[in-house]
Amino acid sequence: MGIGNVIDELTADHREVEELFGRIEALPLGDKNRKLYADQVTMELVRHSVAEETYLYPAVREMLANGDAIADKEIDDHSRAEQIMKDLEDCEADDPEFDRLVGMLMSEIRTHVTDEEWNLFPELLQAAPAAALEELGDKVRQAKKMAPTRPHPSAPDKPPANKLLAPGAGLVDRTRDMLTGRGKKA
Repeated sequence: MGIGNVIDELTADHREVEELFGRIEALPLGDKNRKLYADQVTMELVRHSVAEETYLYPAVREMLANGDAIADKEIDDHSRAEQIMKDLEDCEADDPEFDRLVGMLMSEIRTHVTDEEWNLFPELLQAAPAAALEELGDKVRQAKKMAPTRPHPSAPDKPPANKLLAPGAGLVDRTRDMLTGRGKKA
């Protein structure tokens, strides 16, 4: 499913999320499938964020001259998005609040993606050896398998605390998803 270095992997995630955003935008307001796709977006984004926070950002701190500032900004972006996703979980598709929150989430994520793909990724490509980027790709794929699928805005974002929490929260989230059928068409 996933292949290539960390940049290929995360860029593929970005495309997948953008495709889901497109599906939401194509549906009329109030359509219950908008909620379905919003749940899928949340699941994808949470896994993606956990993988970035566990492996990508520590590498960014290490490998880039201004790495700390970049990583802190990215983590702030994630925290904002995660709070929006948490609020979104409680809204149905016909709730006017749903449309407002989905709009906010799309704008937040699109800005974050553009920033990563235009600034962070090119810097990383220049600074990091190819082998390190390959290894990070593998770690990120592994992390996404274990990661939570629901937003946990109050969870620690900084290692090592985030690594300790993630697998347990992920297991609980995936069990809840399975039992409720979340993210699946009815």
